[in-house]
Amino acid sequence: MKKVTLFMIIFLLLASLPAQAAVKKEKRLWQDETVYSIMVDRFNDGDITNDIDVNSKDPLAYNGGDFQGIIEKLDYIQAMGFTSIRLTPIFDNAKGGYHGYWVSDFYQTDEHFGTIKNFQKLVKEAHKRKMKVLIDFVTNNVAPSHPWVKDTSKQDWFHKEQQILDKNNQVQLENGWDDGLPDLNQDNPEVKSYLIEAAKWWIKKTDVDGYSLPGVNQVPLSFWSDFSNEVKQEKKDFFLMGIPSEKTQLDSEKYQNAGIDSLFDYSQSEKLREAFATTKQSFQPLHSDGKQEGNPELRANFFDDEYTERFTNDIVDLRQFPGSRWKTALTYLYTTPGIPIFYYGTEIALIGGEIPDNRRQMNFRTEKELIDYITKIGELRNQLPSLTRGTMEMLYDNGGMVVYKRVYNGEVSIIAINNSKKSQKVILTDKQLQDNKELRGLLGGDLVRSHDHQYNLIVDRDNSEIYVLADKSGIKVVHIAALLLVIVLAVIFLFLVIKKGKKNKR
Repeated sequence: MKKVTLFMIIFLLLASLPAQAAVKKEKRLWQDETVYSIMVDRFNDGDITNDIDVNSKDPLAYNGGDFQGIIEKLDYIQAMGFTSIRLTPIFDNAKGGYHGYWVSDFYQTDEHFGTIKNFQKLVKEAHKRKMKVLIDFVTNNVAPSHPWVKDTSKQDWFHKEQQILDKNNQVQLENGWDDGLPDLNQDNPEVKSYLIEAAKWWIKKTDVDGYSLPGVNQVPLSFWSDFSNEVKQEKKDFFLMGIPSEKTQLDSEKYQNAGIDSLFDYSQSEKLREAFATTKQSFQPLHSDGKQEGNPELRANFFDDEYTERFTNDIVDLRQFPGSRWKTALTYLYTTPGIPIFYYGTEIALIGGEIPDNRRQMNFRTEKELIDYITKIGELRNQLPSLTRGTMEMLYDNGGMVVYKRVYNGEVSIIAINNSKKSQKVILTDKQLQDNKELRGLLGGDLVRSHDHQYNLIVDRDNSEIYVLADKSGIKVVHIAALLLVIVLAVIFLFLVIKKGKKNKR
């Protein structure tokens, strides 16, 4: 009887396993990350003791955000599905440098943000949650009040003061004083050594996982080759993400050869904004050549950041509803090759014009519908390797409706986005998808079975669906046989129990 019972338990467990196993979970790569980007001063004030000269009503003054404020919101960020955070510069800044780009000391944190110990705690708390931390590391310039500027022994640490008149001229970009900030001469061995040693020091001291590099195109490629080679020896899989100073597309292959793993692509961002700010826009500019230079899976994809107007502005200007526009836009961002960079406040559709209006204080009022949607697509991005590692194939693109396929290790995801004002029907054939299967919708719960060698997708206006291709569900012969066997075993089990009971009575 015991043997029969054990056999039944084992059989029932095996019968309960899914017919088609999911793709095996692998070690997380940088292309699997989803990054929540934070301007430290504008996010959350967690420690009022460091509120020095804070004026929350002045967009050009410190507003009070600090490391403790970010620590307190790590669970909030993680709950939305984010796996990494990126912070604007944390180094000590000159007066008024709330943004962090007027560095006055490369070895100290800004007193308004907290101490190095506070920052170490932030990294530690993030790592406890298996979240990575990137920080901006400024290499192009320093604050006008930096002690080096008046140090007569360090005059050759800077390029001669000159304006950048032609921003398409690489020589001027690398040698000019941008916004009047003293421009560092990275060709000077002492300057190069100082910056590299400081970068290595922060990795050792705080265990950060990567640097984002503002003004990456204003610094010589030769410097980046040495910089990347040195800092990447300090920590395995250390990541370097370049942020150009201008809204231009850089030669990603050249920068990748110099050790810069990823680049912000402002030209792609402009195309994204145009495609999603309103309905019925062509997706063609987003995939016009079918191929992308370098490693597209590592490209930093974004709609807005601390240098641009908020994307919500574009939406409102075109008299569209921000919630719907953002849902559609983020679905595309999360399911196409590249690393999504999500600017703080997007989850509440924060609005803002040019600098500093685009750097408004975060408001943690609840925008439940949008936050719930972000959480759901974040969850799917983390669960489906095909969304972060898969091949990309466009299947349909017409009138604001787009359907594309991502494939990785046998996992097939189909993404359907209806960016139009009416319901759309798309027919996929057995030449595009394996026949006799079904598409299971993971966002809205849609189910599409193949019929006459094709799949008929119907998506409502302003809606999206993320499908996975799977075996057809329903009653199958093998399941019926398994059920009958369980019944037979149950009858045998009861018979043995009754028989044993009679024997005990005798």
